[in-house]
Amino acid sequence: QLQLVESGGGLVQPGGSLRLSCAANGSPLDYYAIGWFRQAPGKEREGVSCINNSDDTTYYEDSAKGRFTISRDNAKTTVYLQMNNLKPDDTAVYYCAASLTFCGYGMHYWGKGTLVTVSS
Repeated sequence: QLQLVESGGGLVQPGGSLRLSCAANGSPLDYYAIGWFRQAPGKEREGVSCINNSDDTTYYEDSAKGRFTISRDNAKTTVYLQMNNLKPDDTAVYYCAASLTFCGYGMHYWGKGTLVTVSS
């Protein structure tokens, strides 16, 4: 059972940056496609970004393009979501999830989330 842990959330002003991390207690994540999702209050969960396991191809939801970057560390134990130029609409609980297949084919493991609040 893969246990994912997110970190890096917090309160940031509009225009600021945060880097979220997703790790699995030191277990390698290179076998998994890793996705970042978010759920804002009163809204459904939505996908934000994903990185495949085979070739590290990346995908972004439209509002994240040009502002967010998903990446893996060299040891392949952590996946990051660098978020720049944050907006109040980015306020949400952010979850990372792992798929045994590929991005877009459903996630098998989920973390408990980290809260990102963008407010002045």
